[in-house]
Formats: sequence, C-alpha cells, structure tokens
Amino acid sequence: MTDLKDMQEIQDLMSSDGFHLFYLSRPACGVCTAVKEKVLVLLEDFPHIDSYYVNLDLVPEAAGQFSIFTIPAILLYVNGSEYVREARYLSITDLEHQIRRPYELAFNPS
Repeated sequence: MTDLKDMQEIQDLMSSDGFHLFYLSRPACGVCTAVKEKVLVLLEDFPHIDSYYVNLDLVPEAAGQFSIFTIPAILLYVNGSEYVREARYLSITDLEHQIRRPYELAFNPS
C-alpha cells in the first residue's frame, strides 16, 4: 500500500484507468490499523488492484473532498469511477464480494 501525501496526486489516481483502492484513516485510530492489516491480506487475492493509504492527519482536505465523515474509509475506483465506498463498520467479506465482481469481469472475462 503506497502512502499518498498530496491531494492532487490522489485526484489524478482516482480519475485514471485501472483499479485503485484508497484506504483513508488516521494513525491514532486503533480500529483503523487493525482493519488495514485485514485489507492488505484481502488485496493479496487481487494483484491488479493498486492500493493507497491516505493519512488524514497529513491530507485533511481529502476527508472533505471525498465526503469522508468517519474512519476508516475505503474507496475503490475503477477506470475513474467510484465503485465501492465503505466506512466505519466494515465487513471484509462484504468488501471482498463488492470487489470481486468488477475485478473478475475485467481480468477473468470467461
């Protein structure tokens, strides 16, 4: 998971082609740290998804720009469009199902 520290870089990635997962949180959030580890394990099954960490302490404008009112928040952008938005109470199983459908259509179209 790549750390992003610039709002323009975040916006450029969100509007670009491909699969981009953004994990937004703060380092002081214990729940966020635990969930992040589970998301990293989940992403091992999806090697074509680029993942990014946005520390809201360093990039506070990201919360307002993307209407993040609670953390942790996960945003999945597919070819420049938001496809998944999850926040606070996350089910890793539900997140996996939401990611799997567009992923399989893009990379396993059989």
